Amino acid sequence: MSLQSTNSNLYLYFLSDGRIARIGQNTAIEFRDRSFTYEELRGHADHWAAELRNHAVLTGDRVLLFLYDSPEFIACFLACAAIGAIAVPVNTFLSADDVELIARDSDARLIIAESELSDKLTAEAVRGRTRINIDSDNRPCLSEDRETAPSPAIAGTEETSPAFILYTSGSTGRPKGVLHRQQDIPATVDTYARTVLRLSDTDRIYSASRMFFAYGLGNSLSFPLAAGATTILHTERATPDFVVSLIQKRRPTVFFGVPALYGALVKRYADGERLDLGGLRLCCSAGEALPGRIFEDWKRETRLSILDGIGSTEMLHIFISNDATGSRPDCTGTVVNGYEARLLDDEGHEVDAGQVGNLWVRGPSATAGYWNMPDLTAAVIRDGWVKTGDLYRRDDDGYYYQLGRSDDCFKVKGLWVSPLEVESVLLSHESVIEAAVVPDFDSSGLATAHAFVVIREERTGEGAAEALLSYAAARLPGHKVPSRIDLVEALPRTATGKVQRFKLKPQ
Repeated sequence: MSLQSTNSNLYLYFLSDGRIARIGQNTAIEFRDRSFTYEELRGHADHWAAELRNHAVLTGDRVLLFLYDSPEFIACFLACAAIGAIAVPVNTFLSADDVELIARDSDARLIIAESELSDKLTAEAVRGRTRINIDSDNRPCLSEDRETAPSPAIAGTEETSPAFILYTSGSTGRPKGVLHRQQDIPATVDTYARTVLRLSDTDRIYSASRMFFAYGLGNSLSFPLAAGATTILHTERATPDFVVSLIQKRRPTVFFGVPALYGALVKRYADGERLDLGGLRLCCSAGEALPGRIFEDWKRETRLSILDGIGSTEMLHIFISNDATGSRPDCTGTVVNGYEARLLDDEGHEVDAGQVGNLWVRGPSATAGYWNMPDLTAAVIRDGWVKTGDLYRRDDDGYYYQLGRSDDCFKVKGLWVSPLEVESVLLSHESVIEAAVVPDFDSSGLATAHAFVVIREERTGEGAAEALLSYAAARLPGHKVPSRIDLVEALPRTATGKVQRFKLKPQ
């Protein structure tokens, strides 16, 4: 059963009278040096619901949230749900052109923005729209004395009513708006959060991924608020230095990261640094496949497993995951209770265990479709099944193993090459920190694999690349061995930490 199974409005799901009576004095948010209770959060959400009404926002209107992770983000998001408006969180790392595109594509009525991000709001982005600025250096506090707003008149939404739009990062093309409904967040709580995470009101949760991403929205808003737990928010960039400092100071019990961040933290252990992570009981990863070496090094140093999983903006959160009872390296895990998955070949036929196929998934949190893109919606969603764009194989025990994105895999000598498999071998070498493999062509114009590798500074001497080639050749079939390895200082990544392989491919 869901937390508030009779409620079809996200505001009531988290902030209903009965629930506030039970957990109102629990700490809901820690932000900078202050703590805010659930009762204070409800007051702040009510204040923003009144603000939205005062600015003529009506049911179904879009509200752009160009905000850092903060109490205002959560309050504004829930305020939109309360009155039936559609929240549109925007990635604060996007260019001004992409922000303008999202403002126009969503046809937002109102923009609530950080004042220091004003240079990313072009004249065209704000044309015809009301705008509210929030001063980052003088943020309103939930507990400050202010005129108390009455509880909002809750919109008569249904479970299938539109609630929010999450735009994909646009790292490989035009940003796409993924529409989700009022029921979708409760669905992720009832499935992944309840059966895999098993959070309680004593948990303290920190996510390095921001709330304008589907992964971060679940980690920092949906899951802690549903459990009556505490979410730890900040406005700083989640660099390895900052993450270590926050974990040691704030002592979260649950940490959500991405593979690149775990890799950077593992490197600190390899360099001899001792990290005090004693408060953690659960570590999770998503965004891209977690290399087995990082999984094993992390477990050796911290005695904690990393629960790797796969989710998507279209499915809102994780639908295949490892769990605390049996995490496996280089494995995404099993299908989360409440979801279904299948692997299909290019002709649409299901493949047998051990065979490679395109991953399709079905479940209660699936998107209602792409905003203003009916053709793409029809291509990606078929009879409730959503095509993820990932290539997987499944073993006889029901465990799933990712081979890469369907547009990342390529053929050499007529045989398929999975970048993840080659990268995993390279990462198993003690000198390698990061690796990315892309298709290329040799001097004869024949297809081949090309690797880009980041190695430890003390191993960058002459012959390092040749040594890695020999290492790979001894462990891979001939067609999978890179014909070339380039040593680089860093790999190009998105704001979520995913490797941007398309930037490494030859033009």
